[in-house]
Amino acid sequence: MAAAGLKLNHIARESPNVKRLAAFYEEVLGFERIETPNFGDFDVIWLRLSPDFSLHLIERDPQSRLPEGPHGSPPAGAVADPRALPRGHHISFGVSNYDEFVQSLEERGIKNFEKTQPDGKTRQVFFFDPDGNGLEVGSWGN
Repeated sequence: MAAAGLKLNHIARESPNVKRLAAFYEEVLGFERIETPNFGDFDVIWLRLSPDFSLHLIERDPQSRLPEGPHGSPPAGAVADPRALPRGHHISFGVSNYDEFVQSLEERGIKNFEKTQPDGKTRQVFFFDPDGNGLEVGSWGN
């Protein structure tokens, strides 16, 4: 049997600079900083988007041997091109003010790629956070 009552609780991202990354998610996507337990000798910041979803930003351990991405080191010549994100690893959000949101990305100088689904209704914008994590925001909230 599959896990009964399963729901997404949080996503964790490691970063060499959790304060910079938290500021991005707060300013660009509207996350709210919430109480974070003290984890001792490394920085952790918890952010909340809704009562049911949190983003945990954890200072990367410089001694870690974990790969920085889902498949290890990027291939030689890798380029952070948002046009590749529809088929790449990303976190997706929906907004009710899609046009205004895209304009805010432009105003912040955030390189992005927009596309419309074949239904002609659903619009999506793809971009990266300061650590290179792929993000998508779609017009599903409309």
